[in-house]
Amino acid sequence: MSEPNRPRRRGLLVATAALATAPIIHAVAQHDHSAHAGHSAAPPANRAAPLPERVKLKLTWNATALCTSPIAVAEREGIFSRYNLDVELINFGASTEALLEAIATGHADAGVGMALRWLKPLEQGFDVRITAGTHGGCMRLLAAKNTGITEDLASLRGKTIAVTDMAAPDKNFFSILLARHGVNPERDVTWKVFPANVFELALSRGEVQAIALGDPLAWQFRKRLDLVEISTNLSEDYANRACCVLGVRGSLIRSNRPVAAALSQALVDAQNLVAGNHELAARTFAAYAPGNVSVAEMREIMESHTHGHSPVGRQLREELQAYITDLKRINVIRANTDPSRMADRITADVFA
Repeated sequence: MSEPNRPRRRGLLVATAALATAPIIHAVAQHDHSAHAGHSAAPPANRAAPLPERVKLKLTWNATALCTSPIAVAEREGIFSRYNLDVELINFGASTEALLEAIATGHADAGVGMALRWLKPLEQGFDVRITAGTHGGCMRLLAAKNTGITEDLASLRGKTIAVTDMAAPDKNFFSILLARHGVNPERDVTWKVFPANVFELALSRGEVQAIALGDPLAWQFRKRLDLVEISTNLSEDYANRACCVLGVRGSLIRSNRPVAAALSQALVDAQNLVAGNHELAARTFAAYAPGNVSVAEMREIMESHTHGHSPVGRQLREELQAYITDLKRINVIRANTDPSRMADRITADVFA
């Protein structure tokens, strides 16, 4: 990619050290930076207007996760600027708890992450509110063909599944799906933790018969190793549910709701743009992607996701309540937690 087409790398800092700076938000003189390189996000109905003054924000993301590519697109294509936002992107690699604490305590203003990893920590009371879903899809449950495992989830009984950690969102999701199909995720299967780059070896040695992982690695494993795709997180009614979400500092929503609305709208706009232009997203993200993933591969992976599904307001709350209910059934969320009340507490309709 030639230099003029590279996304600006401003603010791509490593984890916690970058979050120690303050103050986070301040208004500066308004400038018009809305021009961008020949592409335009045009969602059906904008809910937020551009801010009257320029506002600086810090947004955390995982700069190696392909499903976050719309964030890079929002920066490169001037979508943040369109809403008078000056967004610093921070590549955050620490734990989810550390990320949510960083947002809650004002070391960052917002972050994008996976609902099925965030919900358990949010149950504990972090002052972070989810304002938008970003997309659906990006997790796969795969098996080697010589294991007798088929697309029938019941065929996983007695098998061992590799995961990257016991709180991984893919482990949580496929536990939910197994339970739905009469397979007890605690007794009928065994979960075994490996680094993702060891999954192939674990499969070849027979230490595991299946793997649960996110894209782009999951997609690459499926293609390269000719694995059976048992299921994805777009299965059944999950086809219309977001898996990744935008969380915003609660104090920011309370003190300056229009800023939270502008940021949420900008990311929804970026998702809509990417949904209709996977090539743009793949080429933009090439500067951040792992070196072994080609633009063509990234484009094909993104075609299997639902980047046009970005719920807000009531729809977002209902989707998260359904996840909370699911997580209660597999003993991740406490038995005495009320899914409706928790969904009310952890979401904010910043467009209302």
